Amino acid sequence: MSKVNLIRLLCAIMMYLKCVFIYSQGHFQTGKVDLNIVNKGTSLFAEGFSVFSVDNHFVWCGSAIRSVEDGKYYLFYSAFESGDKAPSFVDAWVLGSKIGVAVSDSPYGGYRQLGFVYNQDGYSPDNSSWDAQTVHNPHVKRYGDKYYLYYIGSVDLGENACIKGKINRRDRIQQNFQIGVLSFHTIQDLLKGNFTCYTSPLLSPRTRVKADNVLNPSPKGVIPKPDNLIVVNPSVVYRPSDKKYLLYFKGNVYDPAWRGVHGVAISDSPEGPFVAQDYWIFDFDVKDGRKLNAEDPFVWYNRKKQCFYAVFKDFTGAFTKGEPGLAIMTSVDGINWTLPENSLFMKKKIVLKDDTEIDVDRLERPQLLLDNDDNPIVLYAACAITSINEKKDGSSFNIQIPIVKSSF
Repeated sequence: MSKVNLIRLLCAIMMYLKCVFIYSQGHFQTGKVDLNIVNKGTSLFAEGFSVFSVDNHFVWCGSAIRSVEDGKYYLFYSAFESGDKAPSFVDAWVLGSKIGVAVSDSPYGGYRQLGFVYNQDGYSPDNSSWDAQTVHNPHVKRYGDKYYLYYIGSVDLGENACIKGKINRRDRIQQNFQIGVLSFHTIQDLLKGNFTCYTSPLLSPRTRVKADNVLNPSPKGVIPKPDNLIVVNPSVVYRPSDKKYLLYFKGNVYDPAWRGVHGVAISDSPEGPFVAQDYWIFDFDVKDGRKLNAEDPFVWYNRKKQCFYAVFKDFTGAFTKGEPGLAIMTSVDGINWTLPENSLFMKKKIVLKDDTEIDVDRLERPQLLLDNDDNPIVLYAACAITSINEKKDGSSFNIQIPIVKSSF
């Protein structure tokens, strides 16, 4: 090994140890939420300052940003109509999700709806563009003088599309999810319809490997890439070391059962083009040879600590060696990730003002609002207190949870 490469290796090791040491000396704790639990029919609903919901809709996702124009906080969320005549939750988000905007004077809650800004027609059949049928997973960032709203979208390619096996309309749409971006100079511009959208996706799958029941399958023998079948759950971060933008995404593989996997695409610009890399991200082995299954990573970079962090959904508790919830990991370069000894970010429960602890069925798609020092101050998450997959009652919501930061 040359002297230069040895020095680089030693620097990388030192930075890795620094990240691990920093996290071991302190961690983020979630605070109490201001809400009430209301029983309606067979579901528990949440109401109050720390809850954002929309009448006659399921609300999901939720990414917030402080506007440079007026100092207010804007929440970008996805929602889909609920009711007896609507599809159940498990189908509804695929068949007609739309993106809306809410506003508050506080980052900690009190959001009020401003309206839907993308795919306002919901479930109505539409194949006019690659994202005409459904849009979901909003993730908002500001770089330079523009806002960038990353999202996933899809359209039904129809029964005459190339299909191996049999899949219904819902699965045709689900297997066609790709990542896009809207850009706009002010949030008021977006609300007025003055934004830039693109005729092509920002990122699309390079491989479509699945044994059967698959849309547009790859030729036999193709090895699946991380961006296999779909690309969803976008999270974008700027890497100062080389002035690159990293777009993290989730794909699907079957080895042999379904497993969510993650990759990263890299660009010189926040609006692309992004080039997907071949290596896997957030990929951890367990003793019996299986891979741990993560989802919904939110990635950010702390400039002072020179570390990347990712908060993500831990399906089973395998990452934290505990109960299912949200976990955290760290990285020096945004590519190679390490689980801290204490990787628990938050249990799958919320704590009310009176210290009552409420177990929740769903706590997903975590998004964080950062302060000027790149430390999280609020966790935004899709939440449901009771099981919702087969329900039509709109009992999901976005929850805003204060982050209490320990000293580092």
